[in-house]
Order: sequence, then structure tokens, then C-alpha cells
Amino acid sequence: MATADVTGRGHGGSAEAPDGFAELRTREFGYLDEGGHTYLDHTGAGLPPRSLVMGSARRITGGLFGNPHSESPASRASGLLLAEARRAVLRHFNADPDEYAVIFTPNATGALRLVGEAYPFTRDSRLVMSLDNHNSVNGLREYARTRGAATVYVPGLHLDAGRLRAALSPPGPGRGAGGLLAYPAQSNFTGVQHSLDWIAAARSHGYDVLLDAAAFAPTNVLDLSRHHPDFTAVSWYKVFGHPTGIGSLIARREALAKLRRPWFSGGTIYAVSAQAQWHVLAADEAAFEDGTVNFLSLPDVTAGLAWIDGIGMDRIHAHVTDLTRQLLTGLRALRHSDGSPLVRVYGTERADAARGGTVALNVLGADGRIVDERVVTRDSAAHGISLRTGCFCNPGAGEEAFDLPLTRLLSAADTQVASLDEYLELLGLPSAGAVRVSLGVSSQPRDIETFLTFVAETYRDRVPTATGLAARESC
Repeated sequence: MATADVTGRGHGGSAEAPDGFAELRTREFGYLDEGGHTYLDHTGAGLPPRSLVMGSARRITGGLFGNPHSESPASRASGLLLAEARRAVLRHFNADPDEYAVIFTPNATGALRLVGEAYPFTRDSRLVMSLDNHNSVNGLREYARTRGAATVYVPGLHLDAGRLRAALSPPGPGRGAGGLLAYPAQSNFTGVQHSLDWIAAARSHGYDVLLDAAAFAPTNVLDLSRHHPDFTAVSWYKVFGHPTGIGSLIARREALAKLRRPWFSGGTIYAVSAQAQWHVLAADEAAFEDGTVNFLSLPDVTAGLAWIDGIGMDRIHAHVTDLTRQLLTGLRALRHSDGSPLVRVYGTERADAARGGTVALNVLGADGRIVDERVVTRDSAAHGISLRTGCFCNPGAGEEAFDLPLTRLLSAADTQVASLDEYLELLGLPSAGAVRVSLGVSSQPRDIETFLTFVAETYRDRVPTATGLAARESC
């Protein structure tokens, strides 16, 4: 396989040079420093390397590609590239094509929806989820509820072995009926990584497993020949930045055969009658790719994976781990003059723990109270720093981090309020969430130093006020 160029000098550039990632930053992501940007939101979106974007433009303007649902020369050209992209995804995850199929979706959320809407929930089955889950996973409970299946959350920012086993082995009627376990390989809130060993454990209890790998895949090796989730959801723009609008559901063919789609559309059927009102779905992945796939951008997935694999996911993981250690060490050292902490980190502050390059924190004023996240948004933007604030579409992790009791959450559900700010006041929360700093392949030590300096110079020995801030519209 041709190697990606981390030096920008063409194929075969040395990826092992000590300054490889510094040179990569200059060659592929030079627009950051040229524009004075400090980008710390890789969990939100990866950044596009210049070479991938330019290569995409050359391919599109240098060839002829048409809707793959045909046999014309333009369609056949697209079909060949579509098949190549499927093979590239399977290679990247070391997935056996006899065991796994690749379905292309608009994003990880689209992949999760495909499973939720078609999974055969029954009154005897259960949907088990970690409390730490993205809302795109939380939404699966609505599908389960309409079919009478129970939904059970396993609490904690770390999955507790005893509680998870209890959820997978319910007492009484329906014991052993199984269902679906859905959890993230890595939290998009705290960066905590949940053990992949739970995949085999859940399957031994009769459960299918849906693994949300959106936050995990950009900087970690996921080997599907070792771990065998039934469904894995990813968004490719989080891995290599370009293109946006493409994700994948990597599904075990045996599990895919269990799904029953509630509708059909163009491209998903083998045969159909309008008057007699019958249809036959296509086999395997084609039955789940509604309409026309993004055939002009799918070859960018192949190119992006070659670029990532050429650098080496192990090297990317080590690079981000080193930077995360630097960040956590720096955060622990941030203090007000009286010795009180300047920040509070959620999840784990240990760099050697099972965690990724996502760190959730709150800034603390000199009075020990949490600084409104909107203040940090405003101030960091003024310094050219891009980060994320809020609940990150992960309410369970936020409820756990802020130690919200269930009784208070239930009472809030029965109270009519007009805005998110009123909900926060009702729940007694000092903030709508946290500040998230996340690192990736383009990150450099100077980005971390810029952030740490910003926090120290802006908030040390101060009590910032939240006056003049716009109302919160959503979490």
C-alpha cells in the first residue's frame, strides 16, 4: 500500500523523524498558524489536510462520475470507487469482509438511526446504555419504547462492572431475553475510554452490541478481528476532516440480517410493485443506503484512510497521548494565589488512565465558583481559540459530573419553563455544562501552552461576571 506523506514531499516521506508532526502541521495544516488560530475542538470535527482537499478537487475535475445506480461508463466509474471505499474501511478496522458489511451514511448519527429504527425490540428485550452517551445514542430509547422494550441506564462516568452485569442479567420474567447494549468506546464528554471487553461479555448474555466509535476512531486503533461489535458507528470528518457528510455503519452480516427496515426508498430495493404494493429489499448494505450515496465524496474516504494509515494510527495515538499528558499536567498546576485550583477536570485527571485526548473542565473563579461557560466562550474566541462549551449533547455525563439527583431531574420534567436558562436555575446548576478541550493529529505543544496561558492570565485571582451574555438557546 502507498504511504501517506507526513512531510508533504511526496510518497515515502519520513514519518519517523522526531519533528514529523511539527512538519505535518506546517505542510498540511499551515492555515492554522497563518490565520492565528488555536484549534482545540478535534472531538467536534477533525481538520482537513490540504493535500486531501486538493486531491479531491483534482479527481472530481479530472474524471467523469455519475449516479452509481446505472451501467453507464460514468456510473461504473463511481461504482468501482464506491466498492474501493468499502474495502478501505474494512481494511482500516481489520474487519473480515465475510463477517462485516460497510454501509455509508451521512454521519455517525445516521448510522445509529439505521440500527434503532430497524432493531427487533420486543417487550421481553432490553436496551441497555451507559449513562455516558451521546444524544444520538440516547435517542435509541424512543425506538425501544414504541416496541415495549425496557431501557436501562448504567450510571457513572466509568462503567461499573457490577452494575453493567446486573443490567445485562435482569431478574424475573424476560431473564436471558437479551436485547441491545449501546455505549461509546470513548466519551465525547470526558475522554474516558470504556472497555471493549464488554462487547464479548454482552454478547455472551445474548445481547447485540452497538459501539459508538465516533470519538474513539480518530486517534485509536479499533481492531474488529479482535473485538466483534455487531454494529459500529463512525463519522469520517472526525477522523480526517474531509469530507463532511459521510459516516459508516460497520455491521456484522449476521446482525444486519436481524434488522427490519420500516420503509424502503430509491436504491434499497431489489424489486417493487406500486399497484400490488409489495417490495423486496436488496441484499446486505444496499438495503440500508437510502437514495443515492455521496458518490463524489466517497473516494475521499479511501484517500483519507490511506493518509491516516500512512502516518500510522499508533503514532497518532502516541502523539495525542503525549499532548494530553502535557495538558493535564498544566491544568493541575493552575492555581489562584491562595493555592486554590483554577480549574476542575471531570472524568479522570490521570494521563496514564484509559482516556483519549478529550478533556472536560470548568474554570473556577477566585471565589471557588464555576465561571459561566459563556464567559469562557467569549473570552477564548477573542484570543483566537476554538474550543467547545456546553453539555456536548451528552446529558448523562453532565448529570453525573454535577451530581444531579434523580428526584430533582424528575421534578424538572413536570415543570413548565420557557428557556434553557430557566431549566438550569430549576436544577440548581451553575453552568450549562463544561469547557471541552480536545486534541488531534494537527495539535502541537504550543496549542496547549496558548490555552494554559489564556486561562491563567484571564481568570487567575478574578471573579468574572456573566452580565451582558446572550441567553442560552440549547445545550
